[in-house]
Amino acid sequence: MHWQVASQVARMVAGGGAGLAGLLPGVEGPAGQVEPEVGAAERSRLTEVASAAEAHVLADTGQAPARPTLEALGRAEWAERALVQLRPVLERLATTLQGEAAIPDPASTGQNPMAGMMGALGPLLLGVQCGFMVGQLAQGLLSQHDFLLPAADQARPAVIVPNLEAFHTAWSIPPDDLRFHVAMSESVRSRICAHDWVRARLVRLASEYVSSFRVDADAIQAQLGSLDLTDPSSLEGLLGDPDAMLGAMTSPAQQAVLERLQLTTAVLESYADQVVDRLAGPLVPSLGVIREARRRHRLERSEADRFVQRLLGLDPSGRTHDLAAAFCTGVVERAGAGGLEPLLAGEEFLPTPSELEAPGLWLARLELPGEEEST
Repeated sequence: MHWQVASQVARMVAGGGAGLAGLLPGVEGPAGQVEPEVGAAERSRLTEVASAAEAHVLADTGQAPARPTLEALGRAEWAERALVQLRPVLERLATTLQGEAAIPDPASTGQNPMAGMMGALGPLLLGVQCGFMVGQLAQGLLSQHDFLLPAADQARPAVIVPNLEAFHTAWSIPPDDLRFHVAMSESVRSRICAHDWVRARLVRLASEYVSSFRVDADAIQAQLGSLDLTDPSSLEGLLGDPDAMLGAMTSPAQQAVLERLQLTTAVLESYADQVVDRLAGPLVPSLGVIREARRRHRLERSEADRFVQRLLGLDPSGRTHDLAAAFCTGVVERAGAGGLEPLLAGEEFLPTPSELEAPGLWLARLELPGEEEST
């Protein structure tokens, strides 16, 4: 993976820059734009609102956050941090792809014809594509924990200010209502990710998932055949198509680990949503509008977002999230809000696929000492 190129591309795309000028040899194009800095007034208001949201979460959970300060970030700054946080998983992906491309072809006496191309261009192209997509993802996420990304180190709670402003304008949501809701969501989700087992499981499953990609040399060669490194539009067309890099790389071996990864993120995110809805209900008049807007925002992800979802094993269809939301609702109806707390005790307490569709089975298992199922 060419990390310097990935970082440059991520910052440029996140900040709204155009073209790939100066990033690849022989590629010329219009220079990127400079993203405006987050203003002091917005930072101050976010700090005030976040402090109020944090107080309510602390009163409910009794769990002080490990990193309490909510940061106000621009898109480019978030994108660069995300690349660092995702580096272990992305490096595993790069190693997998390069290793697969270099495997000798049993049908010939020579080396796999893709080996030379992937050896020379693979790290560069993967760096450009990951930077390009993470940069575009930074244009849509509202906060650091909008996705529970597989990061080994605990990420500090943060809001991506330009996206927050665009969101409340598009949906005519009172700014402080949205700030409060997002700040509370960040507070709850960052507490979830403060658990070592949560971060370790996400990184482990995501690493297993990307390690199972398999290169179809003929398909990749066909997709790269039309690439002209002297033509920025040719390269950007390739980068804008997730299937150009991943469409021919999935394998049946990934399905089992993919299901476990999707179940984990969906259940923990749905648990967080339950907590936020319960706490914010009496405090945020526009909660119903915010919930519907964020639901539709999740469903209407761009192709860039879907690339990262596929790359890291998240669920672009949302089906698993729907099941997880129904599971959490079912548990609360049967056992009250406290019934969900065992989810944070360890990965052995996550529901199995069968229990996800029948929350009563999960509650019954918790009542039987020593009865634990592998998840």
